[in-house]
Amino acid sequence: MHWLSCRKTITLCIVFRVLFALGLDFYLSPPTSYAYYADNGDKVVEFINTGPGLLSASSPLTLYANLKESLWLYQRGMDPYGSGIGQVGVSPLYLAFSFFPTIAESGPLKTQLLSKLFGIFLWTAPDAFSAWFLVRIWKARASSRTSTNSSSSSITFVLPLIYLLSPYVILSSLARSTSVWENAILLGAIAWACESESEFKTKPKLNNSNSKSKSKSLLFLALRVHLSLDALILLPPLILILLGSPESRLAEPGPFALYVAKRRSVKKQPEEKLPNEPAENHLRSTILRAALNVLFEFMVYWTALALISTLIVGHWRWMSTTWGTSLSLPSMTPNPGLWWYFFTEMFDHFRPFFLVVFNVHLLMYVAPICIKFQHDPLYALFILVGILATFKSYPTLSDHGLFIAFWGIFPEVYPYLRHPFPTTLVLIHSALLQPLFAHLWLSHGTGNANFYYASTLVGACAGGMAIVDAVWAGLRIALERHGKRELKFVEGEEREIVTQQ
Repeated sequence: MHWLSCRKTITLCIVFRVLFALGLDFYLSPPTSYAYYADNGDKVVEFINTGPGLLSASSPLTLYANLKESLWLYQRGMDPYGSGIGQVGVSPLYLAFSFFPTIAESGPLKTQLLSKLFGIFLWTAPDAFSAWFLVRIWKARASSRTSTNSSSSSITFVLPLIYLLSPYVILSSLARSTSVWENAILLGAIAWACESESEFKTKPKLNNSNSKSKSKSLLFLALRVHLSLDALILLPPLILILLGSPESRLAEPGPFALYVAKRRSVKKQPEEKLPNEPAENHLRSTILRAALNVLFEFMVYWTALALISTLIVGHWRWMSTTWGTSLSLPSMTPNPGLWWYFFTEMFDHFRPFFLVVFNVHLLMYVAPICIKFQHDPLYALFILVGILATFKSYPTLSDHGLFIAFWGIFPEVYPYLRHPFPTTLVLIHSALLQPLFAHLWLSHGTGNANFYYASTLVGACAGGMAIVDAVWAGLRIALERHGKRELKFVEGEEREIVTQQ
């Protein structure tokens, strides 16, 4: 019944999204005003990119105009990554869109209405898959909980609504940003990782579903990293999920190896004590070998995708305009991120040094977060998703929409949040200021870049507040629940020692 309710919710939301996009398209370009679809098919995209989603719905890496330009060049036998074509290019795998008639402007779909519907569905379907994957992640995480059927059913109903009706996601879809596909691919990788059954778990699945789910997860993550290199920071927590479990263990912190040892002791000999030091060292080496095997499989998939891309375009230059773009920031197009204005004001002499600093800044969070939340790797991945949405070089609205939707998977931390209301207000404040200041700057000419960058700083503050609050709640839940258990055995002064650890 839960799955049926979830499917109905996703279906209704998708129908609403399609009708809304179709109505907006006909409002902006009535049927009598265009002779054929190619001239007016991008009215909605133009409206979003010059209106409510100005400078935010897409980035140079996910811009629909860049995708169309690459497809146009590829269909006419020209190199989309040749010198003088542009500084930023899309992944060669996106050239597969040339087979779709709505984007390629050719094909069997002659009716304008059907062509419009096909185009709208093509950019709405990824969001439906994303919502479906979110529900599957929640089901995998809640499998070991003692939650009631009513609470589980309500979350499976609310999760698709949070994602599919989020303005951040809707604007990205209407702008035909390729970030909606990236979100779907990433959520697919996480969902299959959560559903894979580790060799250390107690209930192995049948029909070899363990290896199949693990391979699907690693393949999808390799595809996501191939499309945007900054997603590589999500690999360590995903490996921990594959080797461990997505179960909620925020209230039971401890070393990852000790957690695996407990599960193995429960499986083999319930009355056996925890392994001694030599056995624990052997277990650590076993976990390390398993992690290296997973890493090797990921590298195989990633290398295969790179070779396929090279075969499609016939050279290796695509790497500098796709992967290199995330690292070198060649385009200074204003966006909700923190990089563009800083490097616009930067002297060229200092640019290489600060490029290294900004890129290392993203990497420096990976090890501390994964080590601190090694007992709950899915929560570590959730925090890194928020860090990526806040501090990556070319963020978009869909990145923030994904981070907001991820909050629905962790209801156990809600009572331990420190300042959720101010964070929400700052986020709404930034969401209203960014299109307003961008419009005043670019359309009316009554502002300047400082106005818009100030609004992006407010958005970064909101993202930072949400990340800090998530870390605080994840640590506080273990502290307070551990203190309650100790309170049964000690009183008075001992209680203060426990709560001040």
